[in-house]
Amino acid sequence: MVYTSLVDLTDAQKEELVASLSCLIIGDNELTAEKLAGVASASGNSVSDAVAALFVGVVSKAPKGIESFTPPPGGGGGGGGGGGGAAASAAPVVEEKEEEEEEADLGGGMDMFGGGGGGGGDY
Repeated sequence: MVYTSLVDLTDAQKEELVASLSCLIIGDNELTAEKLAGVASASGNSVSDAVAALFVGVVSKAPKGIESFTPPPGGGGGGGGGGGGAAASAAPVVEEKEEEEEEADLGGGMDMFGGGGGGGGDY
């Protein structure tokens, strides 16, 4: 589901969003539930003690801390890109040119505003 506004989020979803963004702000340096709740409070939001403890526990148990959830740019993204080894033996690809379609003459002598095509208008 795509959300276009924070107003569309439920209270639980907002709390999770605030908690995850607070974790990113604090980073791995001394991440505690109290600091997470403090960052959330400073932003004008709130996070329950249970959610704060949950997020701190997950980040602290991750192998690389918060970096486990934020890979560096170009550092992966999974799959794709494989199978390029046989390209040298394959026949060259010939690109086909697309033919341009001609505009159909509908006649009538009207412009898009419904007037005649005579050109005696204000412009």
